[in-house]
Amino acid sequence: MAKKEIKKYSLEFGKKEKVLNYATQTYQLSRPNKVGAVMALIRECQPNTIEEWEQWYFDNARTVGKNTFKITRENLVELGERLYEKITEVVIPEWQEAFNALTKEDCYNYIYNLTINRTFDGYSREKSVVNDGLAKVFPEVKFEESPSELDHAGDIDYIGYVTGDKAFGIQIKPVTAQSNFGNYSVSERMSKF
Repeated sequence: MAKKEIKKYSLEFGKKEKVLNYATQTYQLSRPNKVGAVMALIRECQPNTIEEWEQWYFDNARTVGKNTFKITRENLVELGERLYEKITEVVIPEWQEAFNALTKEDCYNYIYNLTINRTFDGYSREKSVVNDGLAKVFPEVKFEESPSELDHAGDIDYIGYVTGDKAFGIQIKPVTAQSNFGNYSVSERMSKF
């Protein structure tokens, strides 16, 4: 059976994508309190066309949080303006300063720190979350480290066995994982499993 070709509507931003994504995430401009819970909204809409989704979104989308309001096209334009201001007034100057101060020693130290120190910190934090936290809160669940192929392919750090044949996967990440600057999406990788 041939794989169905799905038309993509997303724009390509090339090398600018990393900067746009970084600043949008850093300044939380695509959070539900700014644009609504978009995945929940599109699932509620169940559109067949992008035009149907766009119309439904602007007819129904509201922000989530303390100060809720109906989202308009103007709101999205305003968020785009805020993104531009943050990039030009904060991100570019900060990065230029960092680029100008960067040394070869910083690069050596960063790779070493990432490989040795942060790996150990992450390992210790994972074990503590499971052994000192989850295992005590859920004593009926048996927690085990996932096999490496599951960790690498599906971002699953631990498996929680409810019964012998029923289990769930857990991924443990620090809060800073939200600011991932790489070209991958953890949830996108996990959706393949």
